[in-house]
Amino acid sequence: QVQLVESGGGLVQPGGSLRLSCVSSGFIFSVHAMSWYRQAPGKERELVATSDSAGGSTNYADSVKGRFTISRDNAKNTVNLQMNSLKPEDTATYYCNTRNNLVRVVAGIKWGQGTQVTVSS
Repeated sequence: QVQLVESGGGLVQPGGSLRLSCVSSGFIFSVHAMSWYRQAPGKERELVATSDSAGGSTNYADSVKGRFTISRDNAKNTVNLQMNSLKPEDTATYYCNTRNNLVRVVAGIKWGQGTQVTVSS
């Protein structure tokens, strides 16, 4: 069974940090680029950060560049997102998934439940 389980969210004050984790199962994690996405209420899901399959190349949305760091551990089928200097506009539900939509469709990788991040004083 293909599964993605995100964790690590919570309530944090502006300027604070959180570390999100996503554990995958049921597909060959190590060959796929993985990404973190987020969706705020009333907004579309947006791409936040991407790691290539080996973890050697990463990309970030301009809004999080310099504050967020994506990493992965292929031995543990895990992808992480270290979030520093958090801002209220980072408030959203965060999801991990493959970067490639076609891979998601072919492999039957559905979205997990996500993890809620709330940045507020």
